[in-house]
Amino acid sequence: MSLGAIWAFDEDGRLAFRKPFPYDGILLVSCAIRAGTTRAEARDSIRSCVRNAVTHWLGLPAEAITFISAPGVAPRLLIDRLSEPGFSISHEAGFSLAAVNLRGAVGVDVMQVQAVPDWHVVAQDYLGADVASVLSGMPDSSRPVAFAKAWCRREAFLKLHGLALEEWTAVDGLQGVGAEVELGDGLVGVVALSPV
Repeated sequence: MSLGAIWAFDEDGRLAFRKPFPYDGILLVSCAIRAGTTRAEARDSIRSCVRNAVTHWLGLPAEAITFISAPGVAPRLLIDRLSEPGFSISHEAGFSLAAVNLRGAVGVDVMQVQAVPDWHVVAQDYLGADVASVLSGMPDSSRPVAFAKAWCRREAFLKLHGLALEEWTAVDGLQGVGAEVELGDGLVGVVALSPV
């Protein structure tokens, strides 16, 4: 099994750095996106970076990697001679993050840390009363980071289970392991993995 890794690419698709990730079989790929880039171009950029990273990570030729996309359906990644891996992508202005899990399903989300003026209503509606209460008890200075982490965690776990974001319901069965991803530059990322 391949050791876990994080590969980061710059706006030109060049590898900026790579480092270990503490979960075997997990590859996280980030890609800086130029300002003014369309959503379609951002999708193409992250897929190109994922292809580059996966081929080197697993020692495969580029043609061993296939992406399958259809509007309204989560993208899929196929790797020749391997079971279909879990695959998830998240986009934020200027940044994309993808996760590949050779052992099963995966969900990932990224968010820019920022003050959300109506954070309490949004938290109540999408993150639930318990999270809204915890956020209410925090100092204003630390709330934007905590809100972004809670949001990313919710989105990543929904993606892990193939569910769309909707107003809060205490959805049973959102089991898994969540790990925060250090992204820097005022970004928060969370990857959600099936329990081992």
